[in-house]
Amino acid sequence: MKLLIKNGRLIDPAAGVDRVMDILVENGKIREIARTIKKAPGIAVIDARDMVVAPGFIDMHVHLREPGQENKESIASGARAAVHGGFTSLACMANTEPVNDNRSVTEYIIARAKQVGLANIFPVAAVSKGQLGENIVEMADLVAGGAVAFSDDGCCVMKADLIRKALEYAKMLNVPIIEHPEDHSISGEGQVNEGFISYKYGLRGMLKAAEEVIVARDLILQERIQSRLHLTHLSTAGSVELIRNARQAKTPVTCDATPHHLLLNEELLQTYNPVYKVKPPLRTEADRLELIRGLQDGTIDCIASDHAPHTRDDKDKEFEYAPFGVIGMETSFPVIHDRLVRTKRITINRLVELFSTNPARVLGLKDRGRVKPGFPADLTILNLARRFKIEEKDFRSKANNCPFLGWEGQGAVEHTIVAGNAVYSRKGR
Repeated sequence: MKLLIKNGRLIDPAAGVDRVMDILVENGKIREIARTIKKAPGIAVIDARDMVVAPGFIDMHVHLREPGQENKESIASGARAAVHGGFTSLACMANTEPVNDNRSVTEYIIARAKQVGLANIFPVAAVSKGQLGENIVEMADLVAGGAVAFSDDGCCVMKADLIRKALEYAKMLNVPIIEHPEDHSISGEGQVNEGFISYKYGLRGMLKAAEEVIVARDLILQERIQSRLHLTHLSTAGSVELIRNARQAKTPVTCDATPHHLLLNEELLQTYNPVYKVKPPLRTEADRLELIRGLQDGTIDCIASDHAPHTRDDKDKEFEYAPFGVIGMETSFPVIHDRLVRTKRITINRLVELFSTNPARVLGLKDRGRVKPGFPADLTILNLARRFKIEEKDFRSKANNCPFLGWEGQGAVEHTIVAGNAVYSRKGR
């Protein structure tokens, strides 16, 4: 099968490319990139005039719930949501039932993803058996089975000696450890950011120090071990500053932030709406602005959705009893483009780095995050002028716990192409 993408503005930050180009795809791979490629008979054509063609977006932090919690989300529904949001690849976290702490679960996820055949799905295995924080998993066997990283996300690896060993094994295996930074002895049963809002509205607070203590601990260990450490869903100005300082001291570390932490703050909790109950919690406006500064100065490497679907019945409870988490794969690009690119906080080139180039680098996906002859034809085509309104009826996810419902703005995914196949195309162009 051949596909020709004509007249698109190709943005490939890894190659320093930003120009109008044609791209020829054949047998699932990029065959040629040139100023002009003549259309031959029998080749399907996508006219990308006035659109951006980017390396396929990669969401490096997603909860797909399968196996075991398919009523919340399945690999099939999650993949449909991913390609609807422009993501050609995603990395799914290990907190399934059973936990992805052994090769059989990893291989099941890979096999099921191939059956679905929409997005590339890369399993992230647990650091500890059962995510209990006691015994390290068989990391080498899991890598051999297809795991691309390790994380106890949903829980922090509280034992310093265990995270030390995991970092050392990860260094030997050349894979990242994705740490959920939260000292549970500090956060306790907290549900929102501890401060004025929590005191005023009678909500149990979670100190920023719960995150920052683990960030500091892991950076100290990483300074000595020099492994591949990635700190996920940063939420505080203090965490950003710790990582910024570590980078200046040449400590190898990467990190990400979520759209909801970049665009929302704790003031929304005055509504007691459980859709805003997330972990880590929404923080202050000052924290939010520092996260944006981290995007601008390169401290923050990636934007990841932390897509955490729940059933409507589970989430639609009193605030205290509702689970943490929001969905985000389908809304990440439009809200970030509208609120940060259109307002000139970051450029469209930087957005592509955050959504594609850097996640591929962090996860070690050597044939992703680039538009290059011989690479898989995973592409995200963006219409930056198209208006959008986020409505529940448009979701492909099984869940509706989205904090951006009703938002309107500009910038939409027009096509998502995986291995040369247009797995999503916007209707009504």
